[in-house]
Amino acid sequence: MSDDSCMSTALYVGLCGYIGTPTEVTVRREVMDIKELTIKPASIYHGRRMMKCGSLREGFRFEFSDRDNMYWFINHKVITDLSEISVYHLSKHSIILMEDTDTPPGFVRLCALKLPMEEEKIVSSITPFNGGMYISNSKWRQIMMNWISGKKLHHNIVEHGPCTKGVADSTDIDFVLCFHCSYLPVSTFHWRKRCLLHKWPPKHVYDDILRNGCHFVPIGNAADENDLEWRLSFSHPEQKLVYAMNHTQFLCYGLLKIFLMEVVNRDIEEPFLCSYFVKTTMFWSIQTGHITWYPNNLLDCFWKCFKYILNCVHRGVMPNFFIPGNNMFASKLSTAKGARTLDCLLEQLYGYYEMGVSCLLESSTVRTILVIHPVMCNNPVRIEPRLGHFKCLADTDHTIQTEILYEAAVTKADLGTCMIFLRSILNILDSSITEYQRLTLQKDLAEVLIPIAFTTCKISKCSNKVFYRLDRLNIAFLKLAFRFSTVSD
Repeated sequence: MSDDSCMSTALYVGLCGYIGTPTEVTVRREVMDIKELTIKPASIYHGRRMMKCGSLREGFRFEFSDRDNMYWFINHKVITDLSEISVYHLSKHSIILMEDTDTPPGFVRLCALKLPMEEEKIVSSITPFNGGMYISNSKWRQIMMNWISGKKLHHNIVEHGPCTKGVADSTDIDFVLCFHCSYLPVSTFHWRKRCLLHKWPPKHVYDDILRNGCHFVPIGNAADENDLEWRLSFSHPEQKLVYAMNHTQFLCYGLLKIFLMEVVNRDIEEPFLCSYFVKTTMFWSIQTGHITWYPNNLLDCFWKCFKYILNCVHRGVMPNFFIPGNNMFASKLSTAKGARTLDCLLEQLYGYYEMGVSCLLESSTVRTILVIHPVMCNNPVRIEPRLGHFKCLADTDHTIQTEILYEAAVTKADLGTCMIFLRSILNILDSSITEYQRLTLQKDLAEVLIPIAFTTCKISKCSNKVFYRLDRLNIAFLKLAFRFSTVSD
């Protein structure tokens, strides 16, 4: 085995311990997926949907990872063509037409065609333009800002791009109120052809992306600050693409994020590069098929991805994976400060390029992983990549418990919402789910049964017979909850 191959394998094993084994990453994703599926009926009942995205949803648990939540109202229906209007109920749904003519690639305008009388949110966000009623992105951002400020659960609330950023329990959380479209726009046509040509992502992932459409977030092209422009967001497709990565690809993605945070952006207040550019780099690198993604080739994988980023910075162009005509550097380069920052970044990256792959040792995390490894001591030890996949049962059990208890799917809710949760959990339990998801649902079941029991026991205006039945039912609920819940319960 060559030195590079041996070092790559050592780094792979170390990253499995730092970022996560395949089992740990699977647990994180499956638990979050089943929690989202559990709350979906209750969310629809309240007229809105919520989707978690970002690094946490992808399976990372970095200390620097923030949380990203997307919200949208289910009665807002965005169409890409007037022929789609027949699919929806005009008296119940707000019909919004997506327009992408005379807008920069990756940006659209949203024209309100039909609004129910009670639709106050969109009406308050309307701006007349060319004889039509268009939705203002700044007014729509203000709705989320007012909602988060009114909850008083977060502090340091500020506007952050299309999001409202708040801090809760020392964690940054981004909230964005967006629109959902069940269809991918015509501008993604070349992406579809590319996927079929390169056969990545796999067909079942590709079909899932097509079924779930995209979102529109309230931010315009920074070059002209157009209040009527909305940026296309592919958060759900991107999540599915990350899920489709093998573990070497996922660890390389994580290694790039570590390098970006600990080396490239270290001590920089407003960095030019963000983790989204790293994700885009991974997508392009995987789809083009120019890299051999194996544990003993991890250093080469990282280096080729690094050179792709360097080339993009040199050209001043980072093409969006879904809409290549959208240069994601354009908004940053629209100001003189952004152009100067790019020049400084280019000089910095060339310095790392001259160092070669050893530039990774500028990262304290990578140094820690490699220094404690026998390879760095020149020991003739052959390391098997699969060593990184195994952990003791206690560690695996701790991971499962941490993920299940990390964030309760069922929060404080009224009796009606709890009953919806209960019905949802029971329906999912009857379906085909994994062992980790079943454990999650059992915990959620206990969290639902306990508030139902203590809420119904307060009912006093009923006959003795009904009260007795409720009492027996509540005792049965609590006994069942205690079977599945934690020892503290």
